[in-house]
Parts: sequence; C-alpha cells; structure tokens
Amino acid sequence: MRKLKNSELGRLTVEEFKSVKKTPLLVILDNIRSLNNIGSVFRTSDAFLVEKIYLCGITAKPPHKDIHKTALGATDTVDWEYVENTLTLIKKLKSEKIKIVAIEQAENTTLLQNFNPSKEGKTAVIFGNEVKGVQQEVVSAADYCVEIPQYGTKHSLNISVSCGVVLWDLFQKITS
Repeated sequence: MRKLKNSELGRLTVEEFKSVKKTPLLVILDNIRSLNNIGSVFRTSDAFLVEKIYLCGITAKPPHKDIHKTALGATDTVDWEYVENTLTLIKKLKSEKIKIVAIEQAENTTLLQNFNPSKEGKTAVIFGNEVKGVQQEVVSAADYCVEIPQYGTKHSLNISVSCGVVLWDLFQKITS
C-alpha cells in the first residue's frame, strides 16, 4: 500500500467547490472561544460540503491567523456569516422551514445514531461553548436535541471532535 500524494487526491478547486451542490447542512457556532476550534470546524465543513457556517456571539470571525492555522484555507471555500444573537438566527432559520438541532446533553435527547435528518429540507446543527455548551435558551428553541453517546469516564468531547462526528453521521444519512 502506498500513501497518495496531495496531487493524486482529486480534490476540488476553490472555484469548483463554490459551484458544486452542497449538503443541506448549516453549522451554527454558539459562543465558541477557541480560534483553533473555529478553524477546525471550517475545515470539517469543507470536507462534507456544508452549505454555510454561522458564527454567533463571541465566536471570532475570519480573517484571523489562529483560525487560518487550522482551517487551512477552508474560510475561503465554506460560506459563513456572523450573527450576533443565536436566538435571532434560529427564529430566522425556522421561518425558512430549516430544522434546528442542538448538539447537547439534555433531558430526552435523541442519540445521534437514532436521529434521522430530513432529506427534503435543510438541517442546522448548533455546537456550543467549550465550557458551558449550547446556551439553555438556545437548546429550548431547537426542534431537536441530539447527543453523541459516550461510554467512558469523560462527560464531553472537544467541539471540533463533536463537529466531525456529527457532520460525518449526518452527511452519510442525507447523501445515502
């Protein structure tokens, strides 16, 4: 087995990425403090052809060298928008018939493996602050609360890891 060179991977150009059909997924970052986590979410969103990222609250915006360090150019491919208030954004997206999914540990959550997004419309997934998670008022406003099952001693995953797990799962379910 031989490792492939980057030139052999057949990746899209920035122009091709901009014009290709996107996965009907939106990512909402609710008060993310780590610039590296933000960059990682951009890179993961690029990998799964996410339609758009919304940066809310204290979440930093590109251009920033620490976001760029982990995004590796994905801030140039994935569409993004800053919206100060997450609840205002949720209200707008709901008016557009977009399903809102908070990724959080809460009462009566649906485990990720049991959640089936609609293949007909768009789904927005919300990832919260590294310490406090998704704000309670945002969880309350969501249509669904989905939890990544965890079986060890820790109670949470890093937001960039959570994003990778969730986007891969939803991408597979939507595109299959």
